[in-house]
Amino acid sequence: NMAALRACGELMPQGMTLRIGRIDDIPLFNQDVFDAGIPEPAKRLRAEILEADGVLIASPEYNFSVTAPLKNAIDWGSRPPNQSWQDKPVAIFSVTPGPLGGARVQYDLRRILGQIWAHVLPRPEVFIGAGPTKFTDGRLTDETTRKFLSDLLAGFRPWIERMKVRK
Repeated sequence: NMAALRACGELMPQGMTLRIGRIDDIPLFNQDVFDAGIPEPAKRLRAEILEADGVLIASPEYNFSVTAPLKNAIDWGSRPPNQSWQDKPVAIFSVTPGPLGGARVQYDLRRILGQIWAHVLPRPEVFIGAGPTKFTDGRLTDETTRKFLSDLLAGFRPWIERMKVRK
């Protein structure tokens, strides 16, 4: 998923840029910790989400659903004040070794993000199955997959603009 996300940086339409944030240093969400003072890594994540015009999420599927680190990041950003996901345009895709390409994780992400008022791009949906066959030395080499991601990014641009009008 990280290699596919890096490929998106190459495939972005003109005028769009990709900044890859990190979620690996964020502590597990705990309301008591939140109330006592948001840890710096969580503050950084919340600020990055708020500053971004849109959020592109690349997610593997673990045990038929969302990974714990991604759900944790979503939880840290979902709490008031300044709920980071409110009205945020989001596009998602997934890469998995299996044939379904992460369909189940995407449906769970759509459900979770919708409940915190993020606006997930309805289509195109991009499910990249047989992921290991699409990359060589960490680089996306499958042209069909590159096209799918290009189409997603091309659709994301007007979605971001459409959501700006709603604010």
